[in-house]
Amino acid sequence: MSTERSSPIDEKGHTEFQEVVPEQEPSGGLLSGWARKDHSDFFNEALQKYGDGHDLDPVREKKLLRRIDYIILPQLAICYFFYYVDKTTLSYAAIFGIKTDLALDGDKYSWLSSVFYFGWLVWAMPSNLLMQRSPAGTYLAINIFFWGVFLMAQAGAKDFKDMVIFRIISGAAESIADPAFMLITSMWYTRAEQPSRISIWYAANGIGVAGGGLIGYGIGHIQGALASWRYEFIVVGAVCAFWAICLLVFLPNSLATSRWFTRDDRMFLVARVAKNQTGIENRKIKWDHVTDFFTDIKSYMFFLLGLVANIPNGGISNFSTLIIKGLGFDTFHTSLLGIPQGVLVVIWIGAGAILNGRLPNNSRTIVCMLFMVPTICGCLGFLLAPHDAYVGRLICFYLTGSYQASFVLALSLITSNVGGQTKKQLTSAIIWMGACIGNVAGPFFFRSEQGPSYPLGIGAMLVSNCIELLIFVAFRFVFVMENRKRDKAAAAAEVGDQKVPSENATAFADLTDRQNINFRYVY
Repeated sequence: MSTERSSPIDEKGHTEFQEVVPEQEPSGGLLSGWARKDHSDFFNEALQKYGDGHDLDPVREKKLLRRIDYIILPQLAICYFFYYVDKTTLSYAAIFGIKTDLALDGDKYSWLSSVFYFGWLVWAMPSNLLMQRSPAGTYLAINIFFWGVFLMAQAGAKDFKDMVIFRIISGAAESIADPAFMLITSMWYTRAEQPSRISIWYAANGIGVAGGGLIGYGIGHIQGALASWRYEFIVVGAVCAFWAICLLVFLPNSLATSRWFTRDDRMFLVARVAKNQTGIENRKIKWDHVTDFFTDIKSYMFFLLGLVANIPNGGISNFSTLIIKGLGFDTFHTSLLGIPQGVLVVIWIGAGAILNGRLPNNSRTIVCMLFMVPTICGCLGFLLAPHDAYVGRLICFYLTGSYQASFVLALSLITSNVGGQTKKQLTSAIIWMGACIGNVAGPFFFRSEQGPSYPLGIGAMLVSNCIELLIFVAFRFVFVMENRKRDKAAAAAEVGDQKVPSENATAFADLTDRQNINFRYVY
């Protein structure tokens, strides 16, 4: 690979050419026995054979892409389905007696909704860095297995204290799920393909909402030795643990080592994603990436986005059944009315992905803004509609789910726009840390004395949605300005005595987006 060095693009070091040399694998370390091996030689060989991926055989590429879709997406989608069923388990347990059996008076139920994210918040950053040092698929599967085990353990809770402990541990085990899905997506797909693929696995949370309604309805009819709500945790947890074993067997750890493809196919696929300029994998934690992460304003914008996007989620996930029941429906009809809510989430996310695919390049943030409009209108309608307009208020409540489409496309802004493995892991962690805080805070806006209309909770959703819309405007502005700065710097380098490295030289050099002169943001 090239070892040319150029001067920094600007005096602040926002984008700095770095010497491009193959990564050397360190020896020893905490997870050296099972950590991912260094595949730089394989990546270099792939680039030498197939170039930078711009002139690959489109027929072969389409065939291999279809196979990737069949292998990767169903596994992530099914996992995400259970992931969101887990989120609604406590909500359905609430209408099947957990509040009475565990004496969850006052704000105790809200605390159970929130403490789950305490474990997630504490363990998110360490877990992401551990995943960088580990086989991604294996690490994800192990965490999901323990998540299922601790979910089953919640069925044995005898009081509020027991439930708090189990939910904190469950949150810690689940903290790697979303970042792992994003890492795997960025590893296998080009930047243009990532929004639609993230939409596919993320849409499974809508299926999870609908499935949670069916599961809640079915389990609620169990007449066994235990209370109905305890079977909720046992059944869902057992299936999650079983699926973790399936992931351990079938989910590839790396594009370079997957047994689902021949060696030549793997080299072809490596070359295919070289044009992303975000790298595929690197097990070494780089401290200059850490510095880049903390000095990049976009890191804090992603944190704020995760926060405001999940204040509504924290409320809806845990209070949707109570809101719907408060509109005059009985317990079992409330369970069934969760189904259209989930179906609409799938429709919103699918519509966002389709619209983004139909519009010109760099339309993602515009689509994000558009899908914030229905949720804002839904919140306003729910707050302003007459109290006895039950059907109208139910429809408005269903409209509030459109923000999911915006958040999905926002996740693709990370997978597509953050370069360097360490920085990528930290950025994935920080948006979900913001999401944790939002999910912790969200339920406390839904005050028990304000049920079933919860005006403060719906009002908090409205304010959060408006802030989220403004964040998408800010992201678009920042990305446009950064690209213009890159274009000017590259042009200045070409007319001077500096030489811009080739795309092959920077594709897998594990440079951050601000260090890589060949990187351009998509928005």
